[in-house]
Amino acid sequence: MYRLSKNMDINEKTDLFLSVVQSNKGIIYKVANSYCKDVEDRKDLVQEIIIQLWKAFDDYNDNFKHSTWMYRISLNVAISFYRKESSRKKISNPFTDGIFNFPDNDGIEDKETDLGILQQMIFQLKDFDKALMLLYLEEKPHKEISQIIGISESNVATKINRIKNSLKQQYSQLKTQ
Repeated sequence: MYRLSKNMDINEKTDLFLSVVQSNKGIIYKVANSYCKDVEDRKDLVQEIIIQLWKAFDDYNDNFKHSTWMYRISLNVAISFYRKESSRKKISNPFTDGIFNFPDNDGIEDKETDLGILQQMIFQLKDFDKALMLLYLEEKPHKEISQIIGISESNVATKINRIKNSLKQQYSQLKTQ
């Protein structure tokens, strides 16, 4: 594991940061893909996550794994970014939403599969629930999820169970239609 020390020069700190990001970059892309449909928005979100990781790097607590630290910051940035983008798009596109909203051809094939349906259902969850399911599907232990999200382990288990039951119910309703 890499260690950040206060007496590092900027080049050593930069090299360490780049190494940490490189070895855990999948986290950033998973989070960005989970919160942004638009390719350009995803690029912006990835960039914003990396900026915030850099800003928080001096405060990294080595009691946690780098992946836990990165998930926590990435999810917080993604949730904030998603809320800002949603607000901005409502203001900037009040008339074009219904007029120029063409279906996305990329998702048509996925919609026909169970995985595509599940991904769509998860994408529609509330931000916090989406973050929980992302970590659950990554097979993170409840303890690590609780550290990333900032709630107790028992609360993690309860919330995941409720979300899973809700998703099962929605899925069965879709299948009977």
